[in-house]
Amino acid sequence: MSPSTRLSSFYGIVIYMYFADHNPPHFHAIYGEHEALVAIADGHVIRGQLPRTADKLVQQWLELHRRELEANWRRAQIPDSLEPIEPLE
Repeated sequence: MSPSTRLSSFYGIVIYMYFADHNPPHFHAIYGEHEALVAIADGHVIRGQLPRTADKLVQQWLELHRRELEANWRRAQIPDSLEPIEPLE
């Protein structure tokens, strides 16, 4: 797997993005032993699973930061350094 960058963390959830990762544009959300690949466009879980509460928090965070995630996805494909994103508060 290609190198990754930690973009954000909140409430025990860590958000990563991998450089030159496969389409569709997505990020990795990790909560304890759970991991999900989440589509940036619509929040659909591509693979994996998160507990219900963690999933709801990730969806809220995604809605607030979709444009920043899209910009980071474009940078990751070059690859270029990724920008950190504010956590959910």
